[in-house]
Amino acid sequence: IILESFLENSRGSIFMVLAMAAFSIEDMLIKAAANIVPLGLILALFGLGGMMIFILLTWKKDEVVIHPAILSRPILVRAGCEVIGRLTFVLAITLTSLSSASAILQATPLLAIIGAAFFFGEEVGLKRWIAVVIGFIGVLMIIRPGLEGFESASLFAVIATLGFAGRDLATCGAPKVLSIIQLGVHGFFVLIPTGIVMMLYSGEPIRIDFLSSIQITGAIIFGVIAYNALTIAMRTGDVSVVSPFRYTRLLFALILGVFVFGANPDLMTLLGSLL
Repeated sequence: IILESFLENSRGSIFMVLAMAAFSIEDMLIKAAANIVPLGLILALFGLGGMMIFILLTWKKDEVVIHPAILSRPILVRAGCEVIGRLTFVLAITLTSLSSASAILQATPLLAIIGAAFFFGEEVGLKRWIAVVIGFIGVLMIIRPGLEGFESASLFAVIATLGFAGRDLATCGAPKVLSIIQLGVHGFFVLIPTGIVMMLYSGEPIRIDFLSSIQITGAIIFGVIAYNALTIAMRTGDVSVVSPFRYTRLLFALILGVFVFGANPDLMTLLGSLL
């Protein structure tokens, strides 16, 4: 039993790292495309592209696209949290630096562990609590709330953290009759009406060029990879073990921020990342 638990936790952790790497590349491409394309259009196209890929995968596995279980409470909660998390994080990475927004998002493991202990009765050992809290202190060193380095737009990333933590917990509680691919279909679908409503509300003209279309296409591909890997991770092993590997997203975001966007992180940011 101990060996089986170790293997499950190891597999889940590997998929979590893969998901964070893919998410970071997705964020980079969306941030770049947002220089030309309105955010609402990006969300709608991103949701449409991801949904179509997962529908094709569903058909390939002879699974039904629309399963009655999608109306269960965990799935409805998951959909709501998905909208909140995606929408506010897209706003965060376009209005603030990629590394800063990603750093704030690293509070998600702490919230997920609290939720896992409260809702699913998982036993969280003292060592895990200490490790996660130390990581959270590192995040605070990067954010520096209340100090000069803090940006008010970063609050979008804080809200995104709550949304993504709720989504991950709802994924754990999702009916097992729904496959990972079926969850992907519904997860991307909710972004389509969200993007359309956002476009109607903002009233921005539709703008898109060849480069931004390539960037959005790339974001869809990496988004599908990330979403699939994240769902596998949250359904494999203990949440309290797997979830802290979300911190690797910060490292990927820092690397991309420096080499792609020319970011120059200060000493406090580097120390917080190291911690």
